[in-house]
Amino acid sequence: MAEPINIKKHKDLIYDIGMHKGEDTEFYLSKGFRVIAFEADPDLLCFCKDRLNEFIAQGQLTIVEGAIVDSAAIMAGQKKVPFYKNTNISVFGTVFANWSERNEKLGSSSIRIEVDAVDFACMLQKHGMPHYMKIDIEGCDMACINILKTFSERPDYVSIESDKTSFENIKREIDTLVDLGYCDFQAIEQSAIPLIQSPPNPPTEGNYVAKHFQDGSSGLFGSELGHNWRSKHEILRIYRAIRLGYYLLGDFGIMKKWRFRGSGRLRQLTHTLLHLFTKADVPGWYDTHARHASANER
Repeated sequence: MAEPINIKKHKDLIYDIGMHKGEDTEFYLSKGFRVIAFEADPDLLCFCKDRLNEFIAQGQLTIVEGAIVDSAAIMAGQKKVPFYKNTNISVFGTVFANWSERNEKLGSSSIRIEVDAVDFACMLQKHGMPHYMKIDIEGCDMACINILKTFSERPDYVSIESDKTSFENIKREIDTLVDLGYCDFQAIEQSAIPLIQSPPNPPTEGNYVAKHFQDGSSGLFGSELGHNWRSKHEILRIYRAIRLGYYLLGDFGIMKKWRFRGSGRLRQLTHTLLHLFTKADVPGWYDTHARHASANER
């Protein structure tokens, strides 16, 4: 087994992997962090370069253009990657054909283009290990997490979009994070962020910013998430209920297909019971936030 790569961790650095329209990047920049932002969609890149031009000019923001792929593709010499650009919902852009097909079934079409393949390990060696790493790249989140295995340092905090397809996949995500040294977790339902989150004052991450989070924002991060951290076993218990909500009431939930008399009432009852347990929208759309053991030692 190869020796882990030693690189410096920067407390003032954040990686925004899946920049989209720059909602999160702008928040991090306003709090005084340097940001390395990754985006594959050419139209979103143009939008963000214009929106955040001042930060780029100052050197506070670096944008990496292209799609992150797994290490096997990089080792095979892949330079370009197919990218399915969603024509209806920009956040649904993905490198996976099956994700594009799922979106088609939900009424959202895509066009296939080619973009540069990004060597994420190379980017880490070039820019350093961040304090916080936000990952939301429609199916490739774990490719970034798995690359961390090759480094001796780890971000203090990471967030990924949790898998919706099976509890086993969610458990695999948490187990991988635990193996990397992450010991505390939160499951944050994304649609509730504009309603329940606002930056604390005084701040515990960077500068204070008076901010109303928009739909689609990842919201607060790191120590500003408060004290609601859970152990591995606690977060998996919560995710069992969340996964049940997906299975019963999600995009292709079995209860949504029911058309017999009284099925509507059963759906509503199920929704209410799951909501009482998760304290969030059902079925919801969740990010997993993880805190590294080294962050607890300080």
